[in-house]
Amino acid sequence: MYTETEIIKDNIKAGSETDLIINIGPQHPATHGVLHLIVTLDGETIKKIEPHLGYIHRSIEKMCESLSYRQFIYVTSRMDYLSSHINNYACAMCVEKGLQVEIPRRAQFIRVLMSELTRIASHELWWGAMAMDLGAFTPFFYAFRERETINDIMEETCGARLTMNYMVPGGVMYDIHPNFQKRVKDFIQLFKSKIHEYDELVTGNIIFQNRMKGVGYISEEDAISYGCTGPVARGSGVHCDIRKLYPYELYNEVEFDEILETGGDSFARYLVRVKEMHQSIRIIEQLIDNIPEGDFQAKTKAVLKLPKGEFYTRAETARGELGVYIVSEGGATPYRIKFRSPGFSNLSALEHMAKGSKIGDLMATMGTLDLVIPDIDR
Repeated sequence: MYTETEIIKDNIKAGSETDLIINIGPQHPATHGVLHLIVTLDGETIKKIEPHLGYIHRSIEKMCESLSYRQFIYVTSRMDYLSSHINNYACAMCVEKGLQVEIPRRAQFIRVLMSELTRIASHELWWGAMAMDLGAFTPFFYAFRERETINDIMEETCGARLTMNYMVPGGVMYDIHPNFQKRVKDFIQLFKSKIHEYDELVTGNIIFQNRMKGVGYISEEDAISYGCTGPVARGSGVHCDIRKLYPYELYNEVEFDEILETGGDSFARYLVRVKEMHQSIRIIEQLIDNIPEGDFQAKTKAVLKLPKGEFYTRAETARGELGVYIVSEGGATPYRIKFRSPGFSNLSALEHMAKGSKIGDLMATMGTLDLVIPDIDR
C-alpha cells in the first residue's frame, strides 16, 4: 500500500524535471467536499490527475447489512444528499420488488412529484456553484432564491430540508400537506418568471462561454466506456435516462424529453442540466392537479422479510443512474447490499477529460461533473 508521499515521489521520477505536482484538496472550495486530487503539471498543462478518495468513507453498504429493510433506506440519504428523495425511492422500489407490493396511485404521484422537485433543487444548487467556481458570485444567490422555495415545501411536507426520509416500502411515510399543491404551483410560476435571468446572467455570458466551450471534452464512445451516466453522459449524446429507458411507476405516463447535447464539452453538460429543469417542471405540471384520492401507503407488515434471492432496481438521480442491489437470505436484514452510484464512474473520467488542458480549465471540467463526494465515498 503506497503512501501519498511515495506516490508523489514515483510521479516525480516518472516525469520530467520540469513537472510540477500539486495537491488540490482534500479541503478545497472547488472540489465541493473532501476530494483530494494529485495533479501533475507541465507548466500550466495537466499531464495527469489522480483522485484520492476515502476521506468521508463510512462503510454505508456494510452498515446497511445490519439494519432492517425499513431502516437501511434512510442511510442512503447521506450518500448523494442532494438527491436523498430519489435515493430513498430507489431503495424502497427494490424492497417492494422483493415483497411484490402494489403501490397506491396516490403514493406514486407523490413520489414522482417529490423526485422532480428534488432534481430541480439539486440542479439549482449546481448552477449557482458552477458559476461561482468560475468567478461569478451573484448567480449563487439567484439559484438559492428558487431552491429555498422548494426546501420550504419539503420542510412543510416531510419535516426536513435535505435528508427527507420520506419514502417507505409501500409508498410515503405520511400524506402531503394541505398546502402542498398550492405551494408547488406557486413555485412553478416563480420559476417560469425567473428562469430567463439564468440565461441573461450566465448562459449567454461570453466570458462564461469562453471558459466552458471546448473544455473537458469527452466523446460519446468514451463516456460509455467510463460508465458515465446522467447529464455527464447526455452531454456527449448518450441515451441513458433511466426514466425513459426503464420507466418506473408514472414515468411511462407523463410526457417529457430526454435532454441530449452532442458537444461533449463542459458547456454541453451545462446546457443539459439547465434544460432538464424545464422538463422537470413539465412533469410536475402534468401531475400536480391530478393527484388521486386514496391511500398514501400500502399495508405492509411491521417487520419486513424479503424472500431468498437477488433483487435489483435503478432510478435516475440528479447525477445519473443509481442502482440498488440486494441479496436476501430470507431474514429481516439484507445479507448483502451494493449501490451503483453515479458519482464514482463520472469521476473516473476526469483525467481523460482534463488531460492536456490548462489547470485553470480544471474547475470548469470538474464543476460540470457535479460531484457529491459522499456519493463516491460510500
